[in-house]
Amino acid sequence: MIITDAAPAKDPWDYPHPFTVAISPGIDDIDGLNHTNNAVYVRWCEEVAWAHSESIGLGLPDYQRLDRAMAIRRGEYDYLLPSFQGDELLLATWLCASDGKLTLERRFQIIRRTDQVTILRGRWDLVCIEMSSGRPRRMPPEFCAAYLAALPVEV
Repeated sequence: MIITDAAPAKDPWDYPHPFTVAISPGIDDIDGLNHTNNAVYVRWCEEVAWAHSESIGLGLPDYQRLDRAMAIRRGEYDYLLPSFQGDELLLATWLCASDGKLTLERRFQIIRRTDQVTILRGRWDLVCIEMSSGRPRRMPPEFCAAYLAALPVEV
């Protein structure tokens, strides 16, 4: 995966200031219907979410050190159009809402660069958990500092 700051000529994004990653489906991403398998989009959303989290200062080592993680409680994906091997895609993510205690909302959008059409929209509802027990726990100050500062979007 290549992280890029290059933005399309017009602004096709649902929200301002996306964190973007460029990707192109490879042969292993294509299913029996000759388009990108739906599970691949879910994997890509996870990858862009981790890249974004790391870019704001919270990676897996931080989660482990703090014994806290933002776990997906609910994921929704709207598969709007197919993509095919070799398509140039941009995946975007935003943090959109948080109660500053337990929950966080993350949104996703994937566009095809050639025509800037949206092929997927997604949303995660996340909850802070204690990694050692799996139980919901309040976000530590480090999470609040990083995640709440990255909340430029109001939806």
